[in-house]
Amino acid sequence: MALLARAEAELLQVALDQYWSDVSWRALKPAATGLVMLRGRIGGDGAPFNVGEATVSKAVIELDDGTRGYGQCLGRNAKKAELAALFDALWQQDEANVEALVLKPIRDALALKRQTQAAETAATKVDFFTLVRGED
Repeated sequence: MALLARAEAELLQVALDQYWSDVSWRALKPAATGLVMLRGRIGGDGAPFNVGEATVSKAVIELDDGTRGYGQCLGRNAKKAELAALFDALWQQDEANVEALVLKPIRDALALKRQTQAAETAATKVDFFTLVRGED
């Protein structure tokens, strides 16, 4: 679910069109957007406090055979939440194909993005050092 939530909506749509264009499903709970409260703890074990709110979209779908899929993502992209729910249901039916055709490319794209960001950040790194002066 984390991979589907972080994936680009266009990548999910392309995979659906390419491999599962004939799948039929219905929305049990149509995609909806709302707010959730983000909570945190100081130091990881302190008293909980409210950090703020985040916009979240979620959807629940059902395939024709009764398999249900649940999807959610940060932001207001209702279509992405529906696609995530659809791939959740498809994964339950045919784990190997969804893993190879959808999740692996998402995992690879996220890893490449992470490497690119790390390289860009490393290029701006400044090494500070202190000269020790002898007071003889």
